[in-house]
Amino acid sequence: MRFSRMFIPTLRAAPSDAEAVSHILMLRAGYIRQLAAGLYIFLPLGWRVLGKINAILKEEMDAIGAQEISMPILHPAEVWQQTGRWDAIGGEMFRLKDRNDRDFCLGMTHEEIMTWLASREIRSYRDLPQTWYQIQTKLRDEARPKSGVLRTREFIMKDSYSFDVDEQGLDNNYRLHAEAYHRIYNRCGLRFIQVESDPGMMGGGYSHEFMAPSPAGEDQVALCPKCGYAANVELACSAPVGIADKAWQPEEVHTPEKRTLQEVSRFLKFTPEYFIKSVLMISEKGPVLALVRGDQEVHEKKLARVIGGHRPAQKSEVKDILGVEAGFIGPMGHENIRVIADTCLKEGTYIAGANRQHYHVKGIKADRDFFAEWHDIHIARQGDSCTACGAELTVERVIEIGNIFKLGTKYSSALRAVFLDESGNEKPIVMGSYGIGPARIAAAAIEQNNDKDGIIWPRSIAPFDVELIPLNMNDTMTVETADRLYQELMNDRIDVLMDDRQERAGVKFKDADLIGIPTQIILGEKNLREGLIEIKDRKTRETAKVGMEKVLATVRALTGK
Repeated sequence: MRFSRMFIPTLRAAPSDAEAVSHILMLRAGYIRQLAAGLYIFLPLGWRVLGKINAILKEEMDAIGAQEISMPILHPAEVWQQTGRWDAIGGEMFRLKDRNDRDFCLGMTHEEIMTWLASREIRSYRDLPQTWYQIQTKLRDEARPKSGVLRTREFIMKDSYSFDVDEQGLDNNYRLHAEAYHRIYNRCGLRFIQVESDPGMMGGGYSHEFMAPSPAGEDQVALCPKCGYAANVELACSAPVGIADKAWQPEEVHTPEKRTLQEVSRFLKFTPEYFIKSVLMISEKGPVLALVRGDQEVHEKKLARVIGGHRPAQKSEVKDILGVEAGFIGPMGHENIRVIADTCLKEGTYIAGANRQHYHVKGIKADRDFFAEWHDIHIARQGDSCTACGAELTVERVIEIGNIFKLGTKYSSALRAVFLDESGNEKPIVMGSYGIGPARIAAAAIEQNNDKDGIIWPRSIAPFDVELIPLNMNDTMTVETADRLYQELMNDRIDVLMDDRQERAGVKFKDADLIGIPTQIILGEKNLREGLIEIKDRKTRETAKVGMEKVLATVRALTGK
């Protein structure tokens, strides 16, 4: 492709609202343009990158026996209503009515539709296993779209679905997808981590996420460098750093007008880890008192897995239910209320609210002064210990680039996707769901591969293999050599972008570094007179001068073609 004929609107500066490196560089390098909040147009360069990524996805999905299909984006409400997600999913679902006043939604995922199809086409165990996949547009009404293509309202996704007769079959399909995902990310040149995750709205009993380390990531994962434990902080188990056990006897302490933990901590001159933080929650089944150490925070999703949906109690509710104002709540004496305590409170002696205004109690011990259900409900932090091996955990910011779920029979039971087994008994199909975001792969690749001058694409997903840069388009030898080399590269099936613009050399070099094509072939008058052509590696900036007869062999070696 000739630069002069391709739409590549590069910018010297990015819009002021672009913060993530990938967002800034995709705008500046002419890969995307924003239509509205969370809605992006992929320009020719950006669409070529997605095409390269999608080709890898298809190859790896086909390799594990998955079959490509295409499902509608517009879904009738009744299919979602049968699984209960029409009501369970909130404002992030786009809903609309047709001209006959029937309810529809725009698909944010396709579990329901895939299961609907299976319910009508699969009859016998002989029809199984099946794995179907698509690369399709999804729509989600994100409350806060940000970071360019990392959090959008419309996006392309590869989603596949496995259908098996039993859990053993699901285990096999889950393993095949995990292995395929490892190959995909390696081929795309990404550093990634597979971590345990929360199934969330997808349901099912088991899931993993694939994360690309990046400062632009909105997720965090806890990692153990010793045993390899890795989990999203929403799920990660950890043991906070222990505290010295004080030989305190139970003693009431007057703490006038000291309500917050910080106020009480300063007043009593003890650091927050020696306190119990008592938080009243209102769950679907009634009030629940959640207890964590004073230097820890309750993780809402961890707690939700124990008690279901919930919200913090209002001040008036705290007084009505516990008979004491917020700020003086303690864990003692709540026989009629469910108490959930973080596991780190099992050991040690603590200070807590006395359940009466302006007083706290020093010397509180678990299983003596209060009784609770024990669960890990705190947020894992840097420096906590791994519960598997005791090593110190690290916490890293990451971009989610894929996920895999064991759905089990959640959707097949609801939508009557059943089969007859060898004995003629009717059983629900056992399902799995597996997703990858191609645009997130592209953005993560930029986040991990860039410098002050622009993008440095991994070779496998770059929009072109090489960029041919003739420096003087007014020099006959340069133009003739460029045209001949351009044709030879294309004949050799090497994707080449030739910068044939009437621009200064400095402009061409800046745009080439910004766009980030991994190999640059530079045609300068002086080198050409000596029979030499300069080949530059965008990542290392190393250059080599070779004769014209060696250019193709050198490029083949670099590109692997």
